[in-house]
Amino acid sequence: MALWRIRATVDDRPGYLSVLTASLALRGVNILTVQVHTTEVGAVDDFLVDAPDSLDEAEPVAAVERGRGRDCWVARSEARGLADQPTRVLGLATRLVRDPGATGEALRTLLGADEVTWRPTPVGGGVTGTTMALPDPTGGSYELNRAAPTFTPAEYARAQALAELAATVAHRTAGQVTLVLPDGAELVVRPASADDLAGVLELHQRCSARTRQRRYLSGAALPTPARLRRLLEPIQGLTLVVTTIGSGGAAEPVVALANLLAEGDEAEVALLVRDDWQRRGLGSALLRRLVGHAERAGLAALQLHVQAENAPMLRTLARLARPTTKERDGSLVTVTLPLAAAAVPPVVPLQRR
Repeated sequence: MALWRIRATVDDRPGYLSVLTASLALRGVNILTVQVHTTEVGAVDDFLVDAPDSLDEAEPVAAVERGRGRDCWVARSEARGLADQPTRVLGLATRLVRDPGATGEALRTLLGADEVTWRPTPVGGGVTGTTMALPDPTGGSYELNRAAPTFTPAEYARAQALAELAATVAHRTAGQVTLVLPDGAELVVRPASADDLAGVLELHQRCSARTRQRRYLSGAALPTPARLRRLLEPIQGLTLVVTTIGSGGAAEPVVALANLLAEGDEAEVALLVRDDWQRRGLGSALLRRLVGHAERAGLAALQLHVQAENAPMLRTLARLARPTTKERDGSLVTVTLPLAAAAVPPVVPLQRR
């Protein structure tokens, strides 16, 4: 006996599936598992079957067509196909918890894709035949291709859930850490959330007008709550908040804010450190953390807009000891920091057997 995968569209009417399975049974085909993908043109049934060794590809296709099925696709399968879909997905989820950088390979395994390509450009998402465009929640998008069969909406939903899981794990990987400064002070660094709005407002109020002006360039006025909400939860990128640690372990007020706002394959970086925490190594530590996150996300470069008179920030950039380019426009200096090769390979080909 041999294992085959059969996929066919069946009208969602009473008795139609029974007719198809009876037609397969007449040829000695035993259905082991079935998945149903609901689509606008009917139910797409995905069977794993056990068939006589003498059966060739044309016979199950003929059986499906005689059983009122259409758009039939048939291919040999392997013993690993006997694992049910929930078990396979849970296994891939476990892998992503351990290594969120394996998203492309997990998507390829989940959907049997021939090729997975990561692109820095965001897309709306959807399926067109044997091509799937999938937004990457951490920025950019994936394009999946396979020779056959065509992708279904159910497969897109599975891929979307897997990508969201990987993004959540990656976000937590960049999660809360304890930072020890050169002078021995301990701080908590973690990703920001909407719940930090009050603390970040207080941070801005406790910063001097000069510090705020250096951060926002356009003036020393306090940013509006609406603008701060957008900074706390950027559509693409990462925002970090820094708090001190109280004697009882409780988090104290926010003393610094670090933003990485991505657009395409580049991102803009900005820091705000409360005046009494400046010149203690905090800015350098935050900048290194953002650079590391940007490299893991596959970004090509970072940009910082710095006032020419802001010598402390320019020194902080110099401490990275990485190549940069600088362009000056009046009192504004734009610093571009190229990054290492993307952690997610742009093309992940499948080696056909």
